[in-house]
This record gives sequence, C-alpha cells and structure tokens, in this order.
Amino acid sequence: MSCTRFEAFLKTLKPFPLLGENLKSEEYISIDLSVDNIELNEINIASSDDLELYIFRNMKAKKAKVAFGGYLEKRGIYQRSDYFTKEHPEDQRHIHLGVDLWAVAGSSIYSPLQGVIHSFKNNTNYGDYGPTIILKHDVNNQSFYTLYGHLSLESIANLKVGSEVKPGQQLATLGTSEVNGDYPPHLHFQIIKDLQDNYGDYPGVCSDKDLGFYRENCPDPKALIGLKVLT
Repeated sequence: MSCTRFEAFLKTLKPFPLLGENLKSEEYISIDLSVDNIELNEINIASSDDLELYIFRNMKAKKAKVAFGGYLEKRGIYQRSDYFTKEHPEDQRHIHLGVDLWAVAGSSIYSPLQGVIHSFKNNTNYGDYGPTIILKHDVNNQSFYTLYGHLSLESIANLKVGSEVKPGQQLATLGTSEVNGDYPPHLHFQIIKDLQDNYGDYPGVCSDKDLGFYRENCPDPKALIGLKVLT
C-alpha cells in the first residue's frame, strides 16, 4: 500500500489519545524546531537545558501542557552527536521521521490501538532514543508498527515480548534527560510499515538522500496521536 493510501487508512481509525483523555485539544500547541526557525539562533540547541527552557516557555505563554510537531522537519540539534553526523555531508541525518510530543517527565503514555509488544531496548548512544518500545499492530488486514522513544527506564523494566496491549492501556512514562538521550522530556512517536528486522530500534532521523525511502516507510503519524486538531 502506498504511503498516501496508508495515511488515508490511518485516518479511518479511532485511536486512544497517546497522552490520555484528560488533556483538551487547546492544551496542545505546535512548535517549530527546524533549521528555519530563527528563534533557535538565540539559544544553544546543543544544551538540553536551554532547549527545554525554550520549549516550555512557549508552552507556558500559550497555557499549554504539550507541544507537538517535527514530522519531516529538518533540524540542527542532531549536529551535536557523532551518532547522526558523518564524514560526507550527504550521509548526515537531520530529517525527523516521527512526531514529538514534549511534556513533563513522568507523563503517562498510552497505547493508541490494539497490539502486541514486538520489542524493546535501551538505546544508549548520545542523542539516541534511550528506553524504547515497539508495538506491532494488525488492523483491518494491515500490519504495521509504532515506536515510542525517550521513555523512562521503568517503562521497559518488566515487559515481555508478545504481550498483548489494549487500546488505552498505559504503556510507558516519559524519561528525563538523564536517560532519554539528553533531550528535554518528550515522546518520539513513529509509524513504521516495514521494520526491516530491527529490534527495539529503528531510525528516527534520516539523510536527504534516503528521504524517499523513509517517507514511504514511515507515514505521517499524526492521525494516530488521537486528537482531531492534529490531523
């Protein structure tokens, strides 16, 4: 199924909100962390503390509890880590393949759909996901995966591969910068059609030259966040 048709299929589903039902639509704001946002030139984006101040200052100004965005966003933040930078510029990864939901550490994360635990792992490279969970879903004869990155260590402490997860079941909590790859607290949420034999991990950032493949394999996940305002 093409990416366009798959995204249309996702919009027919009725997911449980990733951050729960208690948050109202007006408590979410969009935020731009791309290289085109000139406001970021005024802060040290290599510093998790400085970036957190910027994000949460924007949230406070608009009386929001969650900031979201980032799908296919070109970002400069990854330049701080050798995990993303390469010798050749065309190989450098800086295009974000999921949606980020920035919220306070410890916030609960819920499964949007019926699924099973496919895999989990603590990805400890600097700037990586930290604790990560991947669910497999089979919905209306379509199989796909959802990835949840930057979680707390407790989120993966007692998981079992193959365990069933129900819609609305608490899946995890958000980790702090000490465990989540050194980022302000947030959820990286990504849809993956073909996991390509990966286990507990999948690229969440790609290079310009690989964008065609990853755009097709990782559709826009906003339809599964569970808020109409985001779709």
